[in-house]
Amino acid sequence: MNRIKDSGIIKWLPGLLLSAVAIFLLIRYSNWQEVQEVFSQMDLKWFAAAVIFYFLGLGFRSLSWMTLLQNRSSYSRVFFTLNEGYLLNNIFPFRLGEIGRVVILSQAAGISGFFVLSTIIIERAYDLAVAAGLLLATLPFVFGLETGQTIANLVMVFVVLALVSLFLLARYRKLIIKKLTAYSETRPFFLERVLPRVGSLLEGLGALSQLDQFLLSVFYILLAWFFGSIEIYLLTVSVGMGAEIWWIGFVVGVISLGIALPSAPAGLGIYEVAMIGAFNLLGVSSSQGLAVALIAHFLHISITGLIGAYAIIRDGETLTGIYLRLRNFRPVSVD
Repeated sequence: MNRIKDSGIIKWLPGLLLSAVAIFLLIRYSNWQEVQEVFSQMDLKWFAAAVIFYFLGLGFRSLSWMTLLQNRSSYSRVFFTLNEGYLLNNIFPFRLGEIGRVVILSQAAGISGFFVLSTIIIERAYDLAVAAGLLLATLPFVFGLETGQTIANLVMVFVVLALVSLFLLARYRKLIIKKLTAYSETRPFFLERVLPRVGSLLEGLGALSQLDQFLLSVFYILLAWFFGSIEIYLLTVSVGMGAEIWWIGFVVGVISLGIALPSAPAGLGIYEVAMIGAFNLLGVSSSQGLAVALIAHFLHISITGLIGAYAIIRDGETLTGIYLRLRNFRPVSVD
């Protein structure tokens, strides 16, 4: 039993079980003959266009991350490291690919691990804000609420305020830390337990302290989401679904929050169930939803997997070597 605990398998179980249940439901209750018919009707020219837009999304996401890194690394290095991280996420649990990006880039570019980690945390904050914004903005239209446009506008204001708040925290982080330090002088628990964590988080936001870099990184990440959404839309067109363009905002929002749940590596099963559920709410058949989900998931895994594998070989790395470094990972202080 100790060996199992030491190996971390017990920690894997919740995600593995959730994915296993999702895959069982897909196998048991899906009409695979209808899914096959949807595949047979796929228009390859729209699929090819979707692939192009997926690459554009990857490209602009890399630009956003490079901007957060304050251009301390080349674009090619950032692009390949991003895909190496995705490959690791598709193989290992707990989204270890994010830590893999820290380990690989900090070593390859000579950047402090803590600084790289902070930029990835900011990137994830961007993603959460955009995903939540898309979901909340489109949800009223899904259920036919008359106040849908008003709610959508309010959500957009909320997302903008959240991003502005993030920038202000970064801009005035030293002043905030100074105030918190003064506050904690007579509060030992806050000084020992709370302040170090809050201070590390605020210092990690330093990448956002310059307004031009902040705005540019947000602009690039929004373009990445835009092109990624167009990719999904083109995949629906390729199977003759006839989806409305705003549907994709809802579907992408649901998927992004759904795959945040514990799951097997690559979100197997969870990704498909989330997309089917989202399309079902929009009146799309489960067979069409599953077909698009399988195509999109395969596309994402195969493209990032091939690029990531090439990058790992090019770097002279091995998956075993990277995994061992991930288990012993400790970020160093920020530069």
